[in-house]
Amino acid sequence: MLFTDSVFVGVDPTSSHKSYTFAALDKGLNLVALTDGELDDVTAFLGGQASAVVAVNAPAGVNRGLVREKKREMFKSLKSRASGFRVAELELRDRGIAVSGTPSTVAACPAWIQTGFALYRKLERMGFKKYPADNMPHQILESQPHAAFCVMAGSVPHAKPSLEGKLQRQLLLYEAGLRIKDPMDFFEEITRHKMLKGIWPLDMLYLPEQLDAMAAAYTAWLTIHKPENISTVGDPAEGLIVLPEKTLKEKY
Repeated sequence: MLFTDSVFVGVDPTSSHKSYTFAALDKGLNLVALTDGELDDVTAFLGGQASAVVAVNAPAGVNRGLVREKKREMFKSLKSRASGFRVAELELRDRGIAVSGTPSTVAACPAWIQTGFALYRKLERMGFKKYPADNMPHQILESQPHAAFCVMAGSVPHAKPSLEGKLQRQLLLYEAGLRIKDPMDFFEEITRHKMLKGIWPLDMLYLPEQLDAMAAAYTAWLTIHKPENISTVGDPAEGLIVLPEKTLKEKY
């Protein structure tokens, strides 16, 4: 892969405005794109790139029942309802990272997961290969934004719609090296007068879905530029989730 020409894209299919929110970073972690769009908008952007690594904040496939095939002692949280989770999701939950499960059929999946499936299918038809694919210019991988921020923070962060949650996530990304707005500037804009009037400089903070997309883009960037700083959970036969931290804690 030509690092000088590569973009690293994170796609979040849970935006309430459009079908997808996507962010793109260059090799220097500059934010070169951040927008909402439909499937054709995302694929048009990616189709114009000489090389790209794309991380999608959605399951790459349905639950194949592999949890039932694993030994019970492997999962502290294994109960009768655990069959509703993929191996990767149950591994995260065992570490205290609350993520939702993935049903065993496409029809049973919620809309945001089906939206993710549509993107995976389209990118595969465009020639994107599942990460890791050595020397392939177009690769795709699965990311998980809540898990990404948990491992980056070393603990479960504040709720993402809250002011504290947005500040915390933006600071984690900024401290990781992303060339984005410094969230600490938010506090410099707060004055007694503005607080009395209820005027907050919220335009200095990114929306939750934008932060999730940037976390995915950062994860994609790490897979090429610092692969020693990532880890994966799950089973390759069912889907691996890539996380932006080399060592995972037992509990978050």
